[in-house]
Amino acid sequence: MANFQGNRINPSRFSRGQIKFHVIALPLSILMLIPVIFLFSNAFKPLGELFRFPPSIFVYNPTLDNFRNLLNLAGSTGIPMSRYFLNTLFVTVLTVILNIIISIMGAYVFSKKKFRIKGALWEINQAALMFIATAVAIPRYLIIVNIGAYNTWFAHILPLIAAPVVLFLVKQFVDGIPDALIEAAVVDGAGDAIILRKIIIPLAKPALATSVVLTFQQVWGNVESSNNYITSESLRTLTYYVNSVGTNNAVAAAGMMAAAQLVMFIPNLIIFISMQSKVMNTMSHSGIK
Repeated sequence: MANFQGNRINPSRFSRGQIKFHVIALPLSILMLIPVIFLFSNAFKPLGELFRFPPSIFVYNPTLDNFRNLLNLAGSTGIPMSRYFLNTLFVTVLTVILNIIISIMGAYVFSKKKFRIKGALWEINQAALMFIATAVAIPRYLIIVNIGAYNTWFAHILPLIAAPVVLFLVKQFVDGIPDALIEAAVVDGAGDAIILRKIIIPLAKPALATSVVLTFQQVWGNVESSNNYITSESLRTLTYYVNSVGTNNAVAAAGMMAAAQLVMFIPNLIIFISMQSKVMNTMSHSGIK
């Protein structure tokens, strides 16, 4: 009873039984933070430290030259780095929004609706989970060309607005929403749009947050393949620019590559930290019906 204040646990008290968990978790946490620290340190290392052997985790003589050189190089190509960044931001935000809209609507239909070809369509989505982007590169290219989306913004957006893994994740979460809620809403005269807005979306927020993280990471860091459908330099994305930095001289561009990798990593880190609690909530409820 000493550890409780009324019905609430007193956070100021430390249970001795938790010591063994902290002893295990603390070293593992430090071990998992090392790659992140190494990534941040590399971005500020001069060339001498980048090629030091054995490599050091921490930077000893931090410099901003890597970032300056990265910006100056972008200026010499005629397209500023800010344009690549804004292109990627626009593509990522629009793709994430469209992906979430399509996924939540599809999850609602597959989970709560009954129609003749429902099983066949769901099996197609499951089969799509087996294919990687490389396996469908040629069919995707032919579709982009035939619908007239070649060298347009749609070449970046269309291939990623429907993600089978996101639809599967959201659908599994929507399965846990009681059918009685849907039936009660129908009795009250609610249509599908109201049911989605008032019931499905609020209750599926953890799964949607996880979907945002997964989709953002996929689009932000892997839109390089969509650059194959783009010939205009002004429409290309940051991933293309980052990968082209070290093409001519990998040794001289090592510092710029380190800085560019940090620029690509920080948005992913921010998105994950801001939605971490909902992502964990999704995992904890994944098996509850």
